[in-house]
Amino acid sequence: MTETRFEISAGFLPLLDSSLLVVAREKGFAGDEGVALHLARETSWANVRDRIAVGHFQVAHMLAPMPIACNLGLTPLAATTVVPMALGLGGNAVTVSNRLWAELTTHGAAGDLAPRATGEALKAVVAQRAGKPPLRFAVVHPHSGHNYELRYWLAACGIDPDRDIEIVILPPPLMADALGSGALDGFCAGEPWNTAAVLLGHGRIATVKAKIWRSSPEKVLGADARWAEANPEALAALLRALYRSAQWCAEPVNHPELAAILSAPGYVDRPAEWMLPALSGILRAGPETTVGVEDFFVPQAKAATFPWKSHALWFYSQMVRWSQVAHSAENAAVVRETYRPDLYRAALKPLGVALPGANAKVEGALAAATPVGSAGASLTLGPDGFFDGSLFDPDELDSYIAGQRDAFAR
Repeated sequence: MTETRFEISAGFLPLLDSSLLVVAREKGFAGDEGVALHLARETSWANVRDRIAVGHFQVAHMLAPMPIACNLGLTPLAATTVVPMALGLGGNAVTVSNRLWAELTTHGAAGDLAPRATGEALKAVVAQRAGKPPLRFAVVHPHSGHNYELRYWLAACGIDPDRDIEIVILPPPLMADALGSGALDGFCAGEPWNTAAVLLGHGRIATVKAKIWRSSPEKVLGADARWAEANPEALAALLRALYRSAQWCAEPVNHPELAAILSAPGYVDRPAEWMLPALSGILRAGPETTVGVEDFFVPQAKAATFPWKSHALWFYSQMVRWSQVAHSAENAAVVRETYRPDLYRAALKPLGVALPGANAKVEGALAAATPVGSAGASLTLGPDGFFDGSLFDPDELDSYIAGQRDAFAR
């Protein structure tokens, strides 16, 4: 047994994309790197953020935009946080109530999870509700990929997220029950809570993150910046353990065991059957409907654990778009320094794995798989892409932000 050299405490929420942290502990990858990894399940993202701030956690399973919000001063009691690693791509869906789904089908929604047709059907339903209370959708946090991808989808389909519907905040484990009780008309959350809503008979999956923005970021490893600077060897050891965990999680032969591990009381604490659809990419969109979704949840392929600065800047562009922060060169610089591919490369170089040679890329430009890499190793990216065909070039941040302003002028 490898001698324990580092003690690291990490917070997480009960979600499929906590897999890398959970497996690193349960399958011994952390121990092999000399890390005693202590995991604490939390009930909300605010708790995770606050417990890092007060020193209870050194690292955490975090919403990809949350460290950016912390460093921009958008949240109370927030420690300066860095992102040395992503925890996978995709994994979210938009789920609606059975009643709302019935209305959507009368306007052309077909159950194939296509974002354009479903979004246009939703626009027609919204128009018919003029004078009535708006439809209520939930997301897990104001500074979450869920909030930004839901808003992006709605806006691209002609729905104003701030005027045409109501968006509220709810922890992911409460989403399915809130839909079933009638408190919500829809929600955007990670798995297994969309599958749960379907299996419990509360709703239908309307579309998915992987179709709104294919190969898009979702959760990251957030680390207290002071701890990371003071403990580079401990952080590097953890990153290597998580990378090996990602490799294990990516193997289909391991998915039944992964689902069983996650179903344990200390983790997701729900039936293993709830985890398997997302792991396989064969989703239960409705009671009698299954839909295959390529790249629904990607834990390791396509540089899924690389902390791209272009991902961080896209999230920042949405914070600006929806009036959460003002755009400035200073704020953009803070965002660029939040995601730390230098720490990722330094930690993984001893493993001899393929590493991207750039820190950023044009998002939405990879129409087909593109081989890239460094040190002669092979790495494949893409395909990726926004459903509306747009591109995000991080070198053209100012013009991208300006181009978003005219959709729903405030």
